[in-house]
Amino acid sequence: MQKKTLRLMCAVMLVFSLLASGCALPGLGGASDKTIKIGAQSMTESEILANMLSRLIEHDTDLNTVLVKNLGSNYVQHQAMLGGDIDISATRYSGTDLTSTLGRKAEKDPEKALKIVQKDFKKKFAYKWFDSYGFDNTYAFTITKKLAEKERYETISDLKKDADTLKLGVDNAWLKRKGDGYEGFKKTYGFGFGSTFPMQIGLVYDAVKNGKMDIVLAYSTDGRIKAYDLKILKDDKRFFPPYDCSPVVPEKVLKEHPELEGVIDKLIGKIDTETMQELNYEVDGKLKEPSVVAEEFLKKHNYFQ
Repeated sequence: MQKKTLRLMCAVMLVFSLLASGCALPGLGGASDKTIKIGAQSMTESEILANMLSRLIEHDTDLNTVLVKNLGSNYVQHQAMLGGDIDISATRYSGTDLTSTLGRKAEKDPEKALKIVQKDFKKKFAYKWFDSYGFDNTYAFTITKKLAEKERYETISDLKKDADTLKLGVDNAWLKRKGDGYEGFKKTYGFGFGSTFPMQIGLVYDAVKNGKMDIVLAYSTDGRIKAYDLKILKDDKRFFPPYDCSPVVPEKVLKEHPELEGVIDKLIGKIDTETMQELNYEVDGKLKEPSVVAEEFLKKHNYFQ
């Protein structure tokens, strides 16, 4: 009963997302064979990258595009692609799909993780998992640059000598997570923090910036890291699995529209973590539309010449 309810909820969410974006479900009319449906998750960077793909495809080919936005989770996005309701997943993350979609153990080596999802997605789903855009959106221990310089913190291991006195602000879910949660962290690094303060992930940046927390667990591509002049400590023991971001496209779509592959390849390896931070902040901090930020990036880097 629970599985049936979950499937029904996901289906309803997908219908609303598709209708809101102007894309109809099969059997309801809508996009033609010349229209590519690009799926974006409910994340700033996903919408930015979906807009980049859309703009490039329409500029470089005679294809039209429509964005299917607000796909609330990786599961919903995956189901949308399985059902043919989207042709491109703008953002898939190696660590997420490795453990959730494929049900495999986490792999700490980024190159190995990428090769596994590429091979398994091709074999199991006949999907092409492209190489990474160039950035990894993972959990990251983050502090102010002022504190880092004062205490000479460069890596997570550097915190060990002072850990008992440090305050950690963290997403509550991470404290209870198995594998790459707090208990796993303590086993890997051999220490815990003096105090942990559960909070919403969106609040951790202000908390560390204003000195209410010494360290917070943030997302590595969040624009506030750069805007607030924060520093990410190196995960020197590779505790967190890699979450390299790539687009994914069914091979049948690439066969029907072979021109897509070359267009998508133009973005592969071109957006590093710092650049993604800046692009995210343009939306979240300066309140620009994702489509505007995408267009500005493409023009700045001469994609339309």
